[in-house]
Amino acid sequence: MKKLIVVALSAAMLGGLVVLGGAKAFGYLGDRSASFLTPAFDGQVHLANLSSSPNPVNMNFTLAANKTLPVVVNIQSAVRTREYANGGFDMQDLPEAFRRFFGPNIPQGQSPRRGNDNDQVQMGTGSGVIISPDGYIVTNNHVVAGADELTVTLNDKRSFKAKVIGTDPSTDLGLVKIEAEGLPFANFSNSDETQVGEWVLAVGNPFNLTSTVTAGIVSAKGRDIHILQDQAPIESFIQTDAAINPGNSGGALVNLNGDLIGINSAIASPTGAYAGYGFAIPANIVAKVVDDLKKFGVAQRGYLGVVIREVNSQLAKDKDLEVSKGVYVDSLAENSAAGAAGIRRGDVITKIDGQPIEASSSLLEAVGRHRPGDKLDVTVMRGSSEKVYSVVLKNRQGNTEVVKKSDASGISAALGAEFQTLNQKEARKLDIDGGVKVVQLGHGKLASQTDLREGFIITKVDGKPVKSTEDLSAALYEKQGGVMLEGVYPDRPGTYYYAFGM
Repeated sequence: MKKLIVVALSAAMLGGLVVLGGAKAFGYLGDRSASFLTPAFDGQVHLANLSSSPNPVNMNFTLAANKTLPVVVNIQSAVRTREYANGGFDMQDLPEAFRRFFGPNIPQGQSPRRGNDNDQVQMGTGSGVIISPDGYIVTNNHVVAGADELTVTLNDKRSFKAKVIGTDPSTDLGLVKIEAEGLPFANFSNSDETQVGEWVLAVGNPFNLTSTVTAGIVSAKGRDIHILQDQAPIESFIQTDAAINPGNSGGALVNLNGDLIGINSAIASPTGAYAGYGFAIPANIVAKVVDDLKKFGVAQRGYLGVVIREVNSQLAKDKDLEVSKGVYVDSLAENSAAGAAGIRRGDVITKIDGQPIEASSSLLEAVGRHRPGDKLDVTVMRGSSEKVYSVVLKNRQGNTEVVKKSDASGISAALGAEFQTLNQKEARKLDIDGGVKVVQLGHGKLASQTDLREGFIITKVDGKPVKSTEDLSAALYEKQGGVMLEGVYPDRPGTYYYAFGM
């Protein structure tokens, strides 16, 4: 029996040696990390749970959090709404000559005291990011628009009154300033380099919980969610799954170095609270708009002057296009920058300054970073031919001049509305000499301090006739205190009056 066992073991060992020898001879035994009878791999072999990039399990967010927390502030806005028998505003804000329109509540020449008991103060809260040591703070337009008073509280608990330097409804950005020196401030990153899947932190003050940090990743870029109530909005949001809630608006979205990649602005939610996705304005847009607001008090917006449609498979089929990506030029405005350069209806814009344009949002972002007078190289596909045109951008008025805060666009930003000069045909129909129509109403003084409706036609400001947007701008430029608007509605009889404070 023992002899049989010895023979069997000897045979097994001999067979193993034969197999190993054959494997060695035919090159199947190489690196020890290779599996048995698997051809050797010439490249490096790593364990599946190791990577040259940071491991999320071992990742530490404290560096970014410690850099960002001191530069994110809490912003409280106070909006006074006044309720009187005269129709909803404070008589002290009316020009003397117009008080007679509102009955005998206040005698002629007499002003009520400030702080009337009927004043109702609506408080709002949001966030902001310090961007310079001398107290400039960027936030959302919807955080500060129409506010009568702003209070900024720093991370170290100091509080300051803030002044609005300027707002831009088309990007939902606002710039405010406090009187302080030596403040910590955020470093801007190049948001173009932000990658989908990259780790980010959102820092702000949700639900009045100051200095809150949440973590997530960049879920998508170039999102257009149709949330901005403006005539020509720029929506090219960075989407993130870092938790963002009411009160985070105006706060920072930063990378793991603590550099600013965006300003948190909106959430996608059926309830109004966090439901998985938040949206931030890219830092490159923020930097451009902030620079404009600092220098001019109003954003300098360059326009191609085209009506566009995003190319998809159906449009490509309908229009017999040679490309399946890009932005289709549906029509051109009169005296447009694109038309002057040679771009035609039916062209498909595929690049701007050599950068691919695959969606409407990316085109709006690329153009929106430039001012009137800037030149862009616009690549289009016309049939099967690729052409490049040098386009000089224009402003909304169709020229390349700098837009002043006193211009219609500046007044539009201040009041939170879009205005349009009434044409002569409409004026004759309404039996008036002319006026300025409120074509769109968003966040701002008109919405917060009056019940004015879209479609209202302003015929007078403080008793002086206005027949154009230029007249309106001149009447309100550097105006302080109460303002009286007089006008009509196309679908309502009678004359209407609205008062608000500048």
